[in-house]
Amino acid sequence: MRLALLLALLWPGISLARIGDSVQTSTLKNGMKILVQEDHTVPAVALYFFYRVGSRDERPGITGISHFFEHMMFNGSQHFGPGEFDRQMEVHGGNNNAYTTKDVTVYTDWFPPDTLDLMMRMESDRMAHLVFQPKIVESERGVVYSERRLRVDNDNLGALSEEVEAAAIIAHPYHWPVVGWASDIEAWTMQDLETYYKQGYAPNNCIMVVTGDVRTDRVFQLAKQYFEAIPSHATFGEPRTVEPKQEGERVVRIRKEAELPLLMLAFHMPPTKSPEYPAIEVLETILATGESSRLYSRLVNHEQAALNAQVFDEPSLDPFLLSIVIEPRAGVAVDHVRTLVVSELEKIKASPVPETELRKAKNQWLAAHYRELKSNAGRANMLGTYEIFYGDYKKLYEEPAEVEKVTAADIQRVARQILTPENRTVGILIPQSKRTEEARK
Repeated sequence: MRLALLLALLWPGISLARIGDSVQTSTLKNGMKILVQEDHTVPAVALYFFYRVGSRDERPGITGISHFFEHMMFNGSQHFGPGEFDRQMEVHGGNNNAYTTKDVTVYTDWFPPDTLDLMMRMESDRMAHLVFQPKIVESERGVVYSERRLRVDNDNLGALSEEVEAAAIIAHPYHWPVVGWASDIEAWTMQDLETYYKQGYAPNNCIMVVTGDVRTDRVFQLAKQYFEAIPSHATFGEPRTVEPKQEGERVVRIRKEAELPLLMLAFHMPPTKSPEYPAIEVLETILATGESSRLYSRLVNHEQAALNAQVFDEPSLDPFLLSIVIEPRAGVAVDHVRTLVVSELEKIKASPVPETELRKAKNQWLAAHYRELKSNAGRANMLGTYEIFYGDYKKLYEEPAEVEKVTAADIQRVARQILTPENRTVGILIPQSKRTEEARK
């Protein structure tokens, strides 16, 4: 299935040119960049704010503070009291959310077109005038701490991932988790919070993305009205520490109450903007997208040694990790599953991928890519993501052509570069009964 056919099936009338040419940009005097894509298909708007604020900008002692602000930004500003942001959004038929990664914090709004003025006003108020009420700070500290317990302490994959990432990344700020270490969550001071907010939440550290039923000139007018007077200021510098090359396999074993073990293999890989990234994306698809993928087919279908097999990475400004996660079946030794995984990785390094398999993987990637573009929210998120992590939102519509260029030789080359034993950190979660775990304590 070729690119043109995929476009026709997933989004009738769309073209690569339309995706890029319909995006209009403007930069305010304070450095805030705005991307607008009009789409009058449905009467709805997606308004996204990408702040370059993530755990990468933290330091020991204040880890998790970026994620904390994801919560605090909904808890009152100068002209909108605690809970008012959510209340106004609901009253006007809208919805909102937010997420934090190692590199960014993103605030997402979806609402009817006639609410654009109010949404801009509320977003500008919390960018410039967030209020720090001690009782609310302590309340949200408890919420964040509970989220850590839910996502890490009481989640087996979360716990294993945290240990593996900390073992694989020993020097760079990607070492600590986005949710933060427990002792830091307990210890942030009001001064820590106020300083971090002033550094990170600046207009010159933010990209606004608007997609949907809007007029571009109106968006630019409101942006100037509500945001241009907010002063720019110095923000976080680039991390000085470069992660040293890993010289040998690292192995992490943890014991937790669980029914089944978990296996994770993490490999250092280049950042998202790397020229090698399209080949890495296709490599990941070949390994674990769909039931006919190599790892799923071998481990789950043929050998019946695992319940699932996944391969993933995440957008990153600096080199991070390609991770393979396997859920072994009951009664199957983790070492045996690990041997099967390594065997499949060696195969893809040793022999070129057949053309039919390469074509299938490209089709899968392209279908997923264009599926994301079918909604206002998907386009807003992707435009902002590409602007920050690829260095230019235009890469959003150039990336499919780059994926099409990937050859079997490219796949083999990046596999040989990345999927090596000395570049690997292995994580194993060993199931422990509750009684045994209590005895160990």
